[in-house]
Amino acid sequence: MPIRQTTTKKATLQVLKNTSREPLVESWLMEDGWQVYRPTCENGHKTDILISDGSKFYRIQIKTVEASGADHPVENMWKGCELDYIVVFARNSNWGYVMPAFNENRKSMNAKGHRRFTHSKNSFLKAFHQI
Repeated sequence: MPIRQTTTKKATLQVLKNTSREPLVESWLMEDGWQVYRPTCENGHKTDILISDGSKFYRIQIKTVEASGADHPVENMWKGCELDYIVVFARNSNWGYVMPAFNENRKSMNAKGHRRFTHSKNSFLKAFHQI
């Protein structure tokens, strides 16, 4: 069995953990029948994933935050961008929220209309379908 022989720097490990959420969401959505696209360059557009049901497209931003609880505020870092949904993962937990994009400067993860999920395909898809 391969064993990693080097130490990963703490900051690098954090980036790896954060970016690992995007392919996770992509695979869950593909297993649900969505066409999933990753923009080649999303700088300025704040779109991590673009999905389609074949006739309509939706833009999704995925965030990972250091949340101490479900009422943790999510900062709106995508103002002026045409997003449809935000998926937020609690960095050191096994849960997150799916929410429609919002215009306020910040909004609690557990605000009305936001749907909580655990790190499982079924839980995520159930939350996603309720949005």
